[in-house]
Amino acid sequence: MAASASLYLGLISGTSADGIDAALVRFEPRLQVIAAQTMPYPDSLRERVLALATSRAAITLDDYGRLDVEIGEHFADTAQALLRAAGIGPSAVSAIGSHGQTVRHRPHGALPFTLQIGDPSVIAERTGILTVADFRRADLAAGGQGAPLLPALHAAVFADPAVPRAILNLGGIANVTVLCASHDVLGFDTGPANCLLDAWAARHLGTPRDDNGAWARSGRVDTTLLARWLDDPYFAAVPPKSTGREVFNLDWLDARLPAGLAPADVQATLLALSARSIVDALRAHGRGAREVYACGGGVHNPMLMDALRSELPDVRVDTTAMLGLDPDYVEAAGFAWLARARLSGEPGNLPAVTGARGPRLLGAVYPAPSLPTSR
Repeated sequence: MAASASLYLGLISGTSADGIDAALVRFEPRLQVIAAQTMPYPDSLRERVLALATSRAAITLDDYGRLDVEIGEHFADTAQALLRAAGIGPSAVSAIGSHGQTVRHRPHGALPFTLQIGDPSVIAERTGILTVADFRRADLAAGGQGAPLLPALHAAVFADPAVPRAILNLGGIANVTVLCASHDVLGFDTGPANCLLDAWAARHLGTPRDDNGAWARSGRVDTTLLARWLDDPYFAAVPPKSTGREVFNLDWLDARLPAGLAPADVQATLLALSARSIVDALRAHGRGAREVYACGGGVHNPMLMDALRSELPDVRVDTTAMLGLDPDYVEAAGFAWLARARLSGEPGNLPAVTGARGPRLLGAVYPAPSLPTSR
């Protein structure tokens, strides 16, 4: 690692598993994303990841091992493509922070675990850059949920002591960070944001998503069905809490669907579920937040954003672009931030958020070879 290196590169594929977000970040004098891009997964790879993440696929250990390496290769390709586009060599980058691809998250039970794939040794070898990965399991081992991990970043970058506000990540799963000067930072998963909407669109439209919420707009919300869905125990559970596609998937939906409902009406009701569960969580735990700034793919769904504004008429609802950070790359920047914290010897978790027994260093370090290699 060059002594003058001042950049960090964050990589993540989130719950939607639609591709890898990459952000090249400088932290001095403040956090600044200087280059970013998204590399979509090939359709066949995304289908395999989603099948595994939703327990719809049996997989051999050999297949699992190959998938781990294949995802790692795609992460390395994404990092290298971003550096080429930015005209920056690997020696200028202190470290890569790679979240990987979550394929299972089980934070409860006698032996809780969380599993992210995307071999970090492959990333370090291919890029020639020290890589920090496996951020979640240290928190889980300390009794925490292992998620969400970015409230610490949100507090460092977005907090305003004069105004209670919330940062809302609209990924496959929605999570919220509540920032209020008179309280510890609070953060938790509220439930589905895009995952059910995307899965239902894939089943009935053959597309990965309902672009701009147009299909949901054509349907009608079934208020009785919405109330039944909101009775799921997860929504009433108090933080710390986290969830994923293991819970909110098509099996969950199919078990709760009445016969004969038009698919567009189901989509409209799913969008209402995402909005209402988020709003209910903010009302219960938002500590009077007067501003909500959203990030993640859901900011591009005007129906979802309009639904949130309608449900929160006295709250400013906008995106993190208003706070100086592109909403598409907050998470990628966050894992660059966590890599920097790990190498600086600073804890990356917030025990008040995850429920861990105390602060923990997050991430394992994978040293780089002396020179980058190519396939």
